[in-house]
Amino acid sequence: MRRSIVAGLLLAAATGLLILVSDPLSLNVEQFALIGVLIGAVLGLMTDIAVWDRLAGFGIGLVAAWVTYGLRAGFLPDSSGGRAVAVVGLLAFLVLIVWLVGGRLHLVPMLIGVTALAGAYELTFIDAPPRFLEESSVAVTGVLLAAAVGFACTVLASSLIGPDRVPAGRHREDDGDGDDTEAEVPFDEMFYRDQEVRP
Repeated sequence: MRRSIVAGLLLAAATGLLILVSDPLSLNVEQFALIGVLIGAVLGLMTDIAVWDRLAGFGIGLVAAWVTYGLRAGFLPDSSGGRAVAVVGLLAFLVLIVWLVGGRLHLVPMLIGVTALAGAYELTFIDAPPRFLEESSVAVTGVLLAAAVGFACTVLASSLIGPDRVPAGRHREDDGDGDDTEAEVPFDEMFYRDQEVRP
């Protein structure tokens, strides 16, 4: 819980600061600050996946989404059919990447990369597809900067506080000398520990 609280406070402060300095420093990141910071935070909290795997997957997803927008702007019709072909092709490509590397990369960070660009650029693309190169470059750089800030905040919180631990109670472990210490619980076990059958 402590890590979550510290990470949340850091994210709030970093997002506000990023928005405030965007115009004075000509960062062009104000409209991408919230989605970028939050997506970076999600990547930072995925501690069950190695850092480089998360970053590589995120980058692959972001680039794949950018290429897909390029195909939509230059080759696919601006219709429901064209958008469906683009989405199906994009997701199929990501699944193919996971299969080709034998599962050494995870699909989730790739989907987060796609989400980052789609959330930051989809409405802008719909308004002006011919301005793809100009507008998409602004969206990519803006969301990348904001995501880097969010990722750094969660990694910093983890390094300062350590992993989250369950509250005191029946999940505590006795170390033998009467001093109870809080037991760390894997994320996936948190959802079914309370369903254990009691004697």
